[in-house]
Amino acid sequence: MPLVSVSNLHVEAASDAGRIIEIIKGVSFDVKEGEIVSLIGESGSGKSTIALSLMGYTRSGCRIAGGEVSVDGHDIIKMNEAAREDLRGAVVSYIPQSAAAAFNPSHRILRQVIEAAQIHGLLPEAEAKARAIELFRALALPDPETIGQRYPHQVSGGQLQRLAAAMALITHPKLVIFDEPTTALDVTTQVEVLRVFKRVMRDIGIAGVYVSHDLAVVAQVADRIVVLRHGEVQEEGVTEDLLEGAKHPYTRELLDAFHPVPRAAAGIASTKPATETPLLELSDLTLGYGRKGADGLPAVVAVKDVSLSLHKGQNLGIIGESGSGKSTLARAVAGLLPPAMGKMRFDGGELAPEASARSADDLRNIQIVFQHADTALNPRRSIHEILGRPLSFYHGMKGAQRAARVDELLDMVHLPRSLRDRHPGELSGGQKQRVNLARALAADPKLILCDEVTSALDTVVAAAIIDLLKELQRELHLSYLFISHDLSTVRAICDEAAVMYLGENVENLSAAGMEMGGTHPYTRLLFSSVPRLDPTWLDTLEQDRPILAAAQ
Repeated sequence: MPLVSVSNLHVEAASDAGRIIEIIKGVSFDVKEGEIVSLIGESGSGKSTIALSLMGYTRSGCRIAGGEVSVDGHDIIKMNEAAREDLRGAVVSYIPQSAAAAFNPSHRILRQVIEAAQIHGLLPEAEAKARAIELFRALALPDPETIGQRYPHQVSGGQLQRLAAAMALITHPKLVIFDEPTTALDVTTQVEVLRVFKRVMRDIGIAGVYVSHDLAVVAQVADRIVVLRHGEVQEEGVTEDLLEGAKHPYTRELLDAFHPVPRAAAGIASTKPATETPLLELSDLTLGYGRKGADGLPAVVAVKDVSLSLHKGQNLGIIGESGSGKSTLARAVAGLLPPAMGKMRFDGGELAPEASARSADDLRNIQIVFQHADTALNPRRSIHEILGRPLSFYHGMKGAQRAARVDELLDMVHLPRSLRDRHPGELSGGQKQRVNLARALAADPKLILCDEVTSALDTVVAAAIIDLLKELQRELHLSYLFISHDLSTVRAICDEAAVMYLGENVENLSAAGMEMGGTHPYTRLLFSSVPRLDPTWLDTLEQDRPILAAAQ
């Protein structure tokens, strides 16, 4: 008997209009003991809903309408809630996408990691603490004997993700559910997290269900892959076989979306005239947080002596791991963080350090598209109101003129005009990001700051957003400052890239340089850390790769 058996699973949800919608449509698959099976598909495919059903959970407004879900011989659907609670944590554990949201900021890490073992009465406190320290060591965490005494905010994102794994493994469960656990991590951190996850799962012999939209990540950890779309299984197979010989058109679409066409290869790379004045110039910029000292430097220096330039009609990528200073640079250009030292120039004139001191034209001409559209869009406002506000603020539009322009903006980002009266919560992730972009376009800017705009999107949707950005650039002659830790995306859209490491610009790359992988050791490490559609890739990486500051 398999450890997990899902047979003809149906899940229903109630729409706002009261209609019943079937969101999982007869899904079946098995997981053997010690096997890792990946559920892969774009947003809305049902992969997380299916994974949660293995613990007897359903999302708000949903219900399991039919089928069977068996885990370690337990019929999850027929069990009462008390029996399910006994199962969760002891037999089935869960590692969330956002470890930061899984930890209580008010309690020390060790107390939270051992909690499940104590609640289920599996280990006395002293043994639970010793087991936790063993896991910290196995998960390659620094200072395993003392890291548990820290609070969640005192460790990095990569560390916190591995600590969430320790929390899931403390009870020695038979099944672990991984819900996109590396999506928010930069490539160097992701490599280390994937490596330790894979080793620990193999060493302990625990089965796993790995939810992801990233085929390259899945290729490193999964024995088998189940491809989902619109709540149905499209294809299933052994990882190597499916990657090499995918039969279903949708699986092939996922594979194609993993390889975005580089800007130069697409024939749209631009060249900057040698005498042209840059659109944006940053000269010896130093940025940080906290009170300045006698030397004029802030208490925490996040960016040090960075000089960059971006020409009209071009795109400049800012790449690096978490904490390298990428987003801090964007905040300075947007006027949200005044430089401690250095100058900024825009379109031939000096750019005031703070947004409140900038001219109306400078404010209009520099716009931001934020990483998380969920938090960037006001959930209480309709799409018409969200897009109409900058039209009124920057252009004085009202009434019919504003309504007509809102429709034009929706056309520009390839959204149906029928969405104008909806609220953000009624849109998909990709649709919300398009609204986020349309709001920036409403100002009619010259420069758009794209801060990790595709990191929260699945592969297919992210590829569509990149294509849209290219199209808009050709039509509107825009320039993008593109901040990302996704190197394939930067290659696909940027003419040049600046590599940031620990707040410093360690290398500048042309389009050709990005294809070659750079020359600086850190740049080469970044590019070598991008997962490939090869199940042997992670195992063949050099075993003595340095674990960098963000991962440690």
